[in-house]
Amino acid sequence: MDVRRLRLLVELSRLGSMHEVAAELATTTSTVSQGIATLGREVGAPLVERAGRRVRLTPAGQRLAEHAVTILAAVDAARLDLDPAAEPAGVLRVAGFATAVRRSLLPAIVELTRAWPRLEVRLLEHEPAEALDLLGRDDVDLVLAYDYDLAPAAWQPDHVARPLWSTEWGLGVLDPTSAPVSAPAPGAGLPAYAESDWIVNSRHTADETALRALSARAGFTPRVVHRIDSLELVHDLVLAGRGVALLPLDRLTPDGLTVLPLADPPVLRAFAVTRRGRDQWAPLRAVLDELERR
Repeated sequence: MDVRRLRLLVELSRLGSMHEVAAELATTTSTVSQGIATLGREVGAPLVERAGRRVRLTPAGQRLAEHAVTILAAVDAARLDLDPAAEPAGVLRVAGFATAVRRSLLPAIVELTRAWPRLEVRLLEHEPAEALDLLGRDDVDLVLAYDYDLAPAAWQPDHVARPLWSTEWGLGVLDPTSAPVSAPAPGAGLPAYAESDWIVNSRHTADETALRALSARAGFTPRVVHRIDSLELVHDLVLAGRGVALLPLDRLTPDGLTVLPLADPPVLRAFAVTRRGRDQWAPLRAVLDELERR
């Protein structure tokens, strides 16, 4: 059923005259009459009947008009919801890695909910592969993902990835003052840790790919022993002398752990990822604009 014809029927039930409907909708009486007749053929029942010089709705027409009020209200609500110029309102689902949620999304939410109180952002903490799978199934609207310059992400054709920020990573090791005498000297470089046990991410392969690229340049193959998702647990393992790991240079570390800069450091790059063509939805547009502003 054409919603324009449903609107004719609703106006006829309200005004009681095709002439008045035509005047209300800035059209002709003939157009109104033809639209109502076509709608009747579509539903298989007459919708109007003569009542002297005027027409009135049949019982079928009255029932359809009642349905049409609800249908048209839903259509209008959908149009408003999808209008890029509308006030951001509704639920936006975001999946992202913890650092980006802390660094980018949470500060953005504070500003957004102050400006748009009808906007609700729901969070799911996931590594990129998991989050992008949710995006592909339309289970989330926005993903905060990352890759490394040494392990670039392979975005899907329907992905739009917007750069947010980047940070260099170094080598997380025991502080020289805490390390055993046999530990490499400060400034010894990556090859000095060729025989060390290494810690990599358990839920994303990008940092291991970056590590293997770095170590190949240095002439060794890393012995990956531990696979850990939490950076705090990586810190604990390094402090316990159970291995070394790539860690961000701009992150605070506990006493006893230091992050050594590398001559050619890997760079982690954070992105806001959406499905192509979805970014004009007002809630998503508002969040993207705030993230990019930051």
